[in-house]
Amino acid sequence: MTNDFTRMGEGTGMAYETIRVDSDDGVAVLTLDRPEKKNAMNPRLHDEVTDALEILRYDDDARVLVITGAGDAFSAGMDLKEFFIELKEKPAEYDRVTRVSVEWRGRTIRYFPKPTIAMVNGHCYGGAFTIVEACDLAVAADEAKFALSEINFKMFPGGSVSKSMGNLLRPRDYLWYAMTGRPFDGKTAADIGFVNFSVPLGELRETVMGAARDIAAKDPSALRATKEAYRHSLDMDWDTAMNYASAMEAQHTRRQDDAFRKEGIGDFLDKKYRPGLGGHEKVES
Repeated sequence: MTNDFTRMGEGTGMAYETIRVDSDDGVAVLTLDRPEKKNAMNPRLHDEVTDALEILRYDDDARVLVITGAGDAFSAGMDLKEFFIELKEKPAEYDRVTRVSVEWRGRTIRYFPKPTIAMVNGHCYGGAFTIVEACDLAVAADEAKFALSEINFKMFPGGSVSKSMGNLLRPRDYLWYAMTGRPFDGKTAADIGFVNFSVPLGELRETVMGAARDIAAKDPSALRATKEAYRHSLDMDWDTAMNYASAMEAQHTRRQDDAFRKEGIGDFLDKKYRPGLGGHEKVES
């Protein structure tokens, strides 16, 4: 059964207008829902996504988060009119919205305690690149259109975009698309490493949701440790990273009450499964 959390924010005084959140089989799907605007991100959307992510963080039934867009777009990036024009004479609000938008795309998703997957179903432009990059995994439709189009209207990929792309893309690839503003499709996004892979649009949802359900069945503490050990060690030297990994292992062991030894390794030694060919979640009790 699918649970519709479209109005899940009411407990915090916010009824959502620009996003939808649905949950099924341990997978929460957050949909950017402004299809008439190609899901361009306006101030309200940034506030609503921030609110939803805070709720999903503590929802034990949502073990994996998928982010996608309504209609034929993932997101066209920032709503240029509402963000750059209407806030021009409101510096305090412009600063607030900027901070909120950068925070959820730059840090909240990146360090979210649960696995995140970007399901890029269509147009993905400008600031939406940061959502895709911050997610742990990304799958695109072959037909999806990507573009760093800022240069086409006398701007550059500002905010967190340049830093975000520096985390993921090779310099030649990033600068080519940022300087030319030329679009590329899902297959090219996979070739340059911006997404894991691409599939025909008709297969996208089934492919992503299948992978998300597989991941949701894994041990949540192990998934969280996988993310944290990787993300945080990127900026560490070798010795610091080794000490951090050791501390993470101790924390993980306490968090799951030593289940990886008692059940994970124990069932392997009892020949109930082989890690290279299957997962412990499929062991019959």
